[in-house]
Amino acid sequence: MSPMSAGAAGFDVAVVGSGIVGLGAALAAHRRGQRVVVIERGSEPSGASVRNFGHLCFTPQAGLAREFALASRELWLGLARDAGVWLRESGTLVAARRDDEFAVLRDLAASRGEEVQLLTAAEADERMPLAPGTAVGGAFLPRDLQANPRQAVAALAAHLERGGVEFRRRTAVGAVRPGRVETSRGPIDVGRVVVAVNHDIDLLYPEVAERHGIVRCALDMMRVSAELRMPLTAPLLTGWSLVRYGAFSATPAAAALRERLHAERPDLAALDLNQMYTRLPDGTLIVGDTHSRGETVTPFQAEFAFESLVAEARSLFGIDELRVVERWQGVYASAPDDFLIEEVEPGVHLASATTGIGMTTGLGLADHVVAGFTGEHPALTTTLQKGAS
Repeated sequence: MSPMSAGAAGFDVAVVGSGIVGLGAALAAHRRGQRVVVIERGSEPSGASVRNFGHLCFTPQAGLAREFALASRELWLGLARDAGVWLRESGTLVAARRDDEFAVLRDLAASRGEEVQLLTAAEADERMPLAPGTAVGGAFLPRDLQANPRQAVAALAAHLERGGVEFRRRTAVGAVRPGRVETSRGPIDVGRVVVAVNHDIDLLYPEVAERHGIVRCALDMMRVSAELRMPLTAPLLTGWSLVRYGAFSATPAAAALRERLHAERPDLAALDLNQMYTRLPDGTLIVGDTHSRGETVTPFQAEFAFESLVAEARSLFGIDELRVVERWQGVYASAPDDFLIEEVEPGVHLASATTGIGMTTGLGLADHVVAGFTGEHPALTTTLQKGAS
C-alpha cells in the first residue's frame, strides 16, 4: 500500500505518543485535512511534556532549534486563542550576578538586537524579586512565552478531539511498519505514521536510538510556596542557564563563565544544574533542575539534589521560609543532536526533541515533519542534522 493512501480504518495519519510533539503532529496533520488517530499507552500523558517548567524560551535557542522555536511560537499563540491553552506573553528575565554573566548577555544582545533588552543593576533590582544587591545587571527577553504544561497538553488534546481527531488511549504499540501499527487492541491500517515517543524510542527502534546516541536524562524538580519581595512576573534564568542554552553558550564570553562556575561550585556542576524558576497561576514556583543521563535512570532521587535546589533558591531570593509542595523526576530523551528526524521506513517518521527543549520547539518540529510528507517544503535555512530526512 502506498504510504500516502488511507488505510482500511480510514486514517491518513497515525501518531504514536501524545506528548507535545505527538499532539503537534496530530495538529499539523489535522490542519492539512488529514484523518488522524493518536495512540497513547496511558490514560493521559505523564511524561516530559507535563513535567517541565512550561517556559517557552525561544530567544535562547540557536540553529535548527531556533527555527523550530520561532515556528512553535506562532502555533502556541494560535492555541491560546483557539484551544483555551493558558499562555502568558511574559518574556524571560535573566539575572546576572557576576560580570562574566552580564558579558554573555551583552554578547547576545549585540547579535540579537531588540530580542535582548539589557538591564542595569538598578533595573534588575526593580524587576526581579532577588535579594537586594544580588544582581550586577540582567536582561529581559520579550519574545518568550510561558505555558502551564499540565494544562496545555490536556487543553490541546481536548481541542483536537473536538475537531475530530480520534484518540486511542490505554493502547500499547508493539510494532510499526509501513501502512500498519500493531497495538494491544488490534492493528490499525494507515497511510503515514509519526512515532513521537521521546526517550522510549529505544523500545520500538533500539538500533535507531543506539545510532543517534539517545539515552534518558533524569531531572530533579520541585514546586514550592514562598513569599518573595515582589511577584515573579516571568520565567527567571541565572548564570547556570547561560552555559546551557545554545544562543548563550555560543557567545564568546560563555567559555570563561563555564570555567568559573565549575571551579567555584563543583558540587552544583556535578548535578548539571540549570538554576531557573517559573511562577504558576496559583502563585507557586517551579524550581529546578538537575540532570543525569543513562540508558536507564534510577528511580531513587538523592536528597542532596533537592537540598541544593532549596539552598540556591533561598540565597537568590534572600528568603528563609520556603515550603516544598511537590517533588518529581522529569525524564526526557538526550542525544548529541537536538532532534531525531528520520523516515525509518517508507511512510514511517520518527520525531523527537532529544534535549530539554521539547515544549519550546516541539510544535515547530512536528509541523516540519508533517509538512514534509504532505508535499510542503518549509523554508528552513539550517541543514538538518546527520541522519535526518
